[in-house]
Amino acid sequence: MLHYNKKTNLFEEEFYSYELQDVAEPQLFRDMFPYDDVPKIIFNQRVVPMNVPEDIWITDTTFRDGQQSLPPFTVEDIVHLYDLTHKLDNDTGLIKQTEFFLYTKKDREAIEKCLSRGYKYPEITGWIRAVESDFKLVKEMGLKETGILTSVSDYHIFLKLKWTRKQALENYLKIVKAALDNGIIPRCHFEDITRADIYGFVIPFANELMKLSQQYKMPVKIRACDTMGYGIALTGAALPRNVHGIIYGLNKHAGVPSEWLEWHGHNDFYRGVTNATHAWLYGASAVNGAWLGIGERTGNTPIEAMIFEYLSLRGREGKEKIDTTVITEIAEYMQKKMGIEVSNKQPFVGKNFNTTKAGIHADGILKNEEIYNIFDTKKFLNRPLKVEITDKSGIAGIAYWINSFFNIPDNEKLNKDNEGIKKIKEVVDKEYENGRIISMSEQELIELTKKFLPDIFQKYSKNIEE
Repeated sequence: MLHYNKKTNLFEEEFYSYELQDVAEPQLFRDMFPYDDVPKIIFNQRVVPMNVPEDIWITDTTFRDGQQSLPPFTVEDIVHLYDLTHKLDNDTGLIKQTEFFLYTKKDREAIEKCLSRGYKYPEITGWIRAVESDFKLVKEMGLKETGILTSVSDYHIFLKLKWTRKQALENYLKIVKAALDNGIIPRCHFEDITRADIYGFVIPFANELMKLSQQYKMPVKIRACDTMGYGIALTGAALPRNVHGIIYGLNKHAGVPSEWLEWHGHNDFYRGVTNATHAWLYGASAVNGAWLGIGERTGNTPIEAMIFEYLSLRGREGKEKIDTTVITEIAEYMQKKMGIEVSNKQPFVGKNFNTTKAGIHADGILKNEEIYNIFDTKKFLNRPLKVEITDKSGIAGIAYWINSFFNIPDNEKLNKDNEGIKKIKEVVDKEYENGRIISMSEQELIELTKKFLPDIFQKYSKNIEE
């Protein structure tokens, strides 16, 4: 049977309709997931086409998955982060939604305060268990959409929930119907999809959800959850780990529209950002993440990373109002006010992400900072390129540090031949000859500048506070 695909402008075959396979024993993919050894990346050489949606965006789980891995956030912290996220998005819809717990008085107070802001983006959604009584909470808060936990791997269905696949399907459909009966858009979280039987349970379940969507004339969204970070974005990798195949299967075999498809990844195998990007490329409109990558175990896909992935893929057309400098505000608030630890080397938000200690790099930077900076970090993140002074920094590093720290104009910048800088270099070298192992502090370098470059200090020290 043929149908005409308006996206590809080609006739295509209608695919086989996959039915539930109600197996007696759980399918645990032991060859792929031996548990007593490292999980295996298996290839079947099946390749699916890219299918980039017309519109792609980011959704936020900082207040749900992110928060559950940390001490509870205060209402003040939640509202402030929500304000900053809106400030960054600036009504562009790049960060389209955010999700909240609904269970405690504090959760509901935070939602009420965020709703009172009246922002269009990010839209506030809920997250509940697959329990019918929880819909009362969603309705009371006036939310239009909620996530629902619907685990899809046999690890969860058989080993955790103690159900058969048929029982799981029936129970999940019942709770989805309850959402639709209440006029609430359900977002089914396909937990542990990268260990699930894609054609034996996932696609049949998604097919039933699409039937309900047609029946109720309402969206039924699907979040493909790479709960353990097993997803693989490699051409020809086998299911259930293949991100391409998962998104393709849901889109083509189950008929889930791209705008109802969302990817939720974890970073257990360092693949969080890559997997999310490939979910976009192969047919999911939404990717889910958390600020600074916080979340269970190794954390969620970092939102800040996906913002730059988006700009790399799509540019700024239609999103000109995005203010990426707010990323730095968010990172500073979460670290200083909320006490959230971030690796110094974490891209975009880590203390040292655009800082060099190498003298040969500093020498290049002194000539032209483009040589060793990924982009204009001052423009996009309000973070000028920096150098740290150690025994490896060399005289070029010291010159760059002084020029940058004191904001000396281009036509007056000091170079490596300056006698005062040479004297500072002698002091620094002596420190490390005497056994110093840590970087020179900001205050030490200020005092050395004051001592050996008094005219520069007197003229430009006012710039330090600017």
